[in-house]
Amino acid sequence: MPMILGVTGSIATGKSGMCAYLVEEYGATHGDADKIVHRMFDPGREGFKNAVAEFGDEIIGEDGYIDRKKIGNLVFGNPENMSRWMKAIGDIEAEMRSVVENWRSNLGNEEVAILEAVNLIEAGYSAWCDATWLVAAENEITLPRLIARNNFSEEEAQQRLDAQRKWEDRAPAADYIFHNDGRYEDFLEEVRQTFDRVHTQFKQATLPKSRWFAWNAANSELRNATQS
Repeated sequence: MPMILGVTGSIATGKSGMCAYLVEEYGATHGDADKIVHRMFDPGREGFKNAVAEFGDEIIGEDGYIDRKKIGNLVFGNPENMSRWMKAIGDIEAEMRSVVENWRSNLGNEEVAILEAVNLIEAGYSAWCDATWLVAAENEITLPRLIARNNFSEEEAQQRLDAQRKWEDRAPAADYIFHNDGRYEDFLEEVRQTFDRVHTQFKQATLPKSRWFAWNAANSELRNATQS
Protein backbone atom coordinates (compact mmCIF):
# COMPACT_ATOMS: atom_id res chain seq x y z
CA MET A 1 0.00 0.00 0.00
CA PRO A 2 1.37 3.45 -0.83
CA MET A 3 1.91 6.14 1.77
CA ILE A 4 -0.36 9.15 1.23
CA LEU A 5 1.10 12.37 2.56
CA GLY A 6 -1.11 15.44 2.96
CA VAL A 7 0.63 18.81 2.62
CA THR A 8 -1.10 22.06 3.52
CA GLY A 9 -0.38 25.68 4.31
CA SER A 10 -1.48 29.13 3.30
CA ILE A 11 -0.63 30.74 -0.01
CA ALA A 12 3.08 31.44 -0.73
CA THR A 13 4.39 29.57 2.30
CA GLY A 14 6.44 27.15 0.19
CA LYS A 15 4.30 24.00 0.23
CA SER A 16 4.59 23.60 -3.55
CA GLY A 17 8.37 23.84 -3.27
CA MET A 18 8.29 21.11 -0.64
CA CYS A 19 6.21 18.89 -2.91
CA ALA A 20 8.48 19.51 -5.91
CA TYR A 21 11.47 18.51 -3.77
CA LEU A 22 9.80 15.25 -2.69
CA VAL A 23 8.88 14.45 -6.28
CA GLU A 24 12.42 15.07 -7.49
CA GLU A 25 14.28 13.39 -4.62
CA TYR A 26 11.97 10.48 -3.85
CA GLY A 27 9.90 9.98 -7.00
CA ALA A 28 6.67 10.81 -5.19
CA THR A 29 3.40 11.13 -7.11
CA HIS A 30 1.96 14.62 -6.66
CA GLY A 31 -1.60 15.88 -6.82
CA ASP A 32 -2.19 19.62 -6.46
CA ALA A 33 -5.78 20.22 -5.30
CA ASP A 34 -5.71 23.63 -6.94
CA LYS A 35 -4.98 22.13 -10.35
CA ILE A 36 -7.44 19.27 -9.83
CA VAL A 37 -10.17 21.82 -9.09
CA HIS A 38 -9.14 23.96 -12.09
CA ARG A 39 -9.85 21.02 -14.38
CA MET A 40 -13.37 20.94 -12.96
CA PHE A 41 -14.17 24.26 -14.65
CA ASP A 42 -12.42 23.66 -17.96
CA PRO A 43 -14.54 24.52 -21.05
CA GLY A 44 -17.08 21.80 -21.67
CA ARG A 45 -17.32 20.68 -18.07
CA GLU A 46 -20.30 21.34 -15.84
CA GLY A 47 -18.33 23.66 -13.58
CA PHE A 48 -17.56 25.97 -16.50
CA LYS A 49 -21.21 26.22 -17.49
CA ASN A 50 -22.32 26.81 -13.90
CA ALA A 51 -19.66 29.48 -13.25
CA VAL A 52 -20.50 31.44 -16.40
CA ALA A 53 -24.20 31.23 -15.59
CA GLU A 54 -23.47 32.54 -12.09
CA PHE A 55 -20.94 35.31 -12.85
CA GLY A 56 -21.40 36.11 -16.53
CA ASP A 57 -19.29 35.88 -19.69
CA GLU A 58 -16.88 38.54 -18.39
CA ILE A 59 -15.04 35.88 -16.34
CA ILE A 60 -13.96 34.11 -19.55
CA GLY A 61 -10.45 35.01 -20.69
CA GLU A 62 -9.21 35.49 -24.25
CA ASP A 63 -8.11 31.85 -24.37
CA GLY A 64 -11.67 30.64 -23.74
CA TYR A 65 -10.92 29.47 -20.22
CA ILE A 66 -12.18 31.06 -17.02
CA ASP A 67 -9.75 33.81 -15.99
CA ARG A 68 -8.58 32.85 -12.50
CA LYS A 69 -7.41 36.35 -11.67
CA LYS A 70 -10.82 37.80 -12.47
CA ILE A 71 -12.52 35.17 -10.33
CA GLY A 72 -10.01 35.75 -7.53
CA ASN A 73 -10.81 39.45 -7.48
CA LEU A 74 -14.51 38.59 -7.24
CA VAL A 75 -14.40 35.94 -4.51
CA PHE A 76 -11.46 36.62 -2.18
CA GLY A 77 -12.64 38.69 0.75
CA ASN A 78 -16.27 38.26 -0.35
CA PRO A 79 -17.83 35.27 1.47
CA GLU A 80 -21.08 35.47 -0.52
CA ASN A 81 -19.29 35.33 -3.88
CA MET A 82 -16.96 32.61 -2.61
CA SER A 83 -19.99 30.51 -1.66
CA ARG A 84 -21.51 31.07 -5.12
CA TRP A 85 -18.22 30.08 -6.77
CA MET A 86 -17.78 26.90 -4.73
CA LYS A 87 -21.34 25.84 -5.49
CA ALA A 88 -20.81 26.45 -9.20
CA ILE A 89 -17.68 24.28 -9.40
CA GLY A 90 -19.42 21.14 -8.18
CA ASP A 91 -18.54 18.26 -5.84
CA ILE A 92 -14.89 18.98 -5.07
CA GLU A 93 -14.70 16.40 -2.28
CA ALA A 94 -15.76 13.59 -4.62
CA GLU A 95 -13.17 14.72 -7.19
CA MET A 96 -10.39 14.72 -4.56
CA ARG A 97 -11.42 11.40 -3.12
CA SER A 98 -11.35 9.75 -6.53
CA VAL A 99 -7.74 10.87 -6.97
CA VAL A 100 -6.68 9.38 -3.62
CA GLU A 101 -8.58 6.14 -4.23
CA ASN A 102 -6.83 5.82 -7.58
CA TRP A 103 -3.46 6.13 -5.82
CA ARG A 104 -4.41 3.53 -3.23
CA SER A 105 -5.49 1.11 -5.95
CA ASN A 106 -2.72 1.60 -8.49
CA LEU A 107 0.49 2.65 -6.72
CA GLY A 108 2.82 -0.02 -5.41
CA ASN A 109 3.72 -0.89 -1.85
CA GLU A 110 5.89 1.72 -0.13
CA GLU A 111 5.44 4.22 -2.98
CA VAL A 112 4.51 7.75 -1.94
CA ALA A 113 1.79 10.10 -3.14
CA ILE A 114 1.28 13.69 -2.00
CA LEU A 115 -2.02 15.51 -1.85
CA GLU A 116 -1.32 19.25 -1.67
CA ALA A 117 -4.31 21.36 -0.61
CA VAL A 118 -4.76 24.71 1.14
CA ASN A 119 -7.91 23.40 2.86
CA LEU A 120 -6.64 19.85 3.44
CA ILE A 121 -7.44 19.96 7.16
CA GLU A 122 -10.71 21.87 7.15
CA ALA A 123 -12.21 20.02 4.17
CA GLY A 124 -11.44 16.66 5.77
CA TYR A 125 -9.02 15.44 3.09
CA SER A 126 -6.55 14.63 5.89
CA ALA A 127 -8.78 11.67 6.75
CA TRP A 128 -7.51 9.95 3.59
CA CYS A 129 -3.83 10.67 4.38
CA ASP A 130 -1.34 8.81 6.55
CA ALA A 131 0.16 12.07 7.81
CA THR A 132 -0.60 15.78 7.55
CA TRP A 133 2.24 18.25 7.11
CA LEU A 134 1.78 21.98 7.58
CA VAL A 135 4.06 24.60 5.99
CA ALA A 136 4.05 28.00 7.73
CA ALA A 137 5.53 31.42 7.07
CA GLU A 138 4.77 34.86 8.43
CA ASN A 139 2.97 37.46 6.32
CA GLU A 140 5.99 39.74 6.02
CA ILE A 141 7.68 36.85 4.22
CA THR A 142 4.76 35.65 2.11
CA LEU A 143 3.58 39.09 0.92
CA PRO A 144 6.62 39.92 -1.25
CA ARG A 145 6.76 36.29 -2.43
CA LEU A 146 3.17 36.48 -3.61
CA ILE A 147 3.65 39.85 -5.33
CA ALA A 148 6.70 38.58 -7.22
CA ARG A 149 5.31 35.13 -8.06
CA ASN A 150 1.83 36.12 -9.24
CA ASN A 151 2.54 39.64 -10.46
CA PHE A 152 -0.04 40.96 -7.99
CA SER A 153 -0.29 44.49 -6.69
CA GLU A 154 0.32 44.79 -2.96
CA GLU A 155 -3.43 45.25 -2.47
CA GLU A 156 -4.26 42.10 -4.44
CA ALA A 157 -1.66 40.07 -2.57
CA GLN A 158 -2.80 41.34 0.82
CA GLN A 159 -6.41 40.55 -0.07
CA ARG A 160 -5.50 36.91 -0.68
CA LEU A 161 -3.40 36.67 2.47
CA ASP A 162 -6.21 38.15 4.55
CA ALA A 163 -8.51 35.40 3.26
CA GLN A 164 -6.15 32.67 4.55
CA ARG A 165 -6.31 30.90 7.90
CA LYS A 166 -3.46 31.46 10.34
CA TRP A 167 -1.05 28.55 10.65
CA GLU A 168 -1.60 28.55 14.41
CA ASP A 169 -5.24 27.56 13.83
CA ARG A 170 -4.18 24.54 11.79
CA ALA A 171 -1.28 23.46 14.01
CA PRO A 172 -3.31 21.18 16.36
CA ALA A 173 -4.36 19.03 13.37
CA ALA A 174 -0.88 18.76 11.84
CA ASP A 175 1.60 15.98 12.50
CA TYR A 176 4.59 18.10 11.47
CA ILE A 177 4.99 21.87 11.11
CA PHE A 178 7.71 23.33 8.89
CA HIS A 179 8.56 27.03 9.26
CA ASN A 180 9.79 28.40 5.95
CA ASP A 181 10.94 31.83 7.14
CA GLY A 182 14.68 31.35 6.96
CA ARG A 183 17.20 29.80 4.58
CA TYR A 184 15.49 27.63 1.97
CA GLU A 185 18.30 25.07 2.20
CA ASP A 186 17.58 24.60 5.91
CA PHE A 187 13.88 24.17 5.18
CA LEU A 188 14.57 21.43 2.61
CA GLU A 189 16.99 19.67 4.95
CA GLU A 190 14.27 19.53 7.61
CA VAL A 191 11.89 18.14 5.00
CA ARG A 192 14.40 15.46 4.01
CA GLN A 193 15.07 14.33 7.57
CA THR A 194 11.40 14.27 8.48
CA PHE A 195 10.41 12.41 5.32
CA ASP A 196 13.07 9.74 5.84
CA ARG A 197 11.87 9.18 9.41
CA VAL A 198 8.16 9.14 8.55
CA HIS A 199 8.55 6.87 5.54
CA THR A 200 10.59 4.41 7.59
CA GLN A 201 7.87 4.38 10.24
CA PHE A 202 5.25 3.79 7.56
CA LYS A 203 7.14 0.84 6.07
CA GLN A 204 7.58 -0.65 9.55
CA ALA A 205 3.88 -0.06 10.38
CA THR A 206 4.88 2.11 13.37
CA LEU A 207 3.66 5.47 12.05
CA PRO A 208 1.35 7.01 14.69
CA LYS A 209 -2.24 7.79 13.77
CA SER A 210 -2.49 11.32 12.41
CA ARG A 211 -3.33 14.06 14.91
CA TRP A 212 -6.02 15.22 12.50
CA PHE A 213 -8.42 12.55 13.77
CA ALA A 214 -8.28 13.78 17.39
CA TRP A 215 -8.58 17.38 16.20
CA ASN A 216 -11.58 16.52 14.05
CA ALA A 217 -13.30 14.62 16.86
CA ALA A 218 -12.80 17.52 19.27
CA ASN A 219 -14.08 20.05 16.75
CA SER A 220 -17.07 17.87 15.91
CA GLU A 221 -18.01 17.76 19.59
CA LEU A 222 -17.64 21.53 19.81
CA ARG A 223 -19.81 22.06 16.73
CA ASN A 224 -22.46 19.72 18.09
CA ALA A 225 -22.45 21.44 21.48
CA THR A 226 -22.82 24.84 19.81
CA GLN A 227 -25.73 23.67 17.68
CA SER A 228 -27.63 21.96 20.52
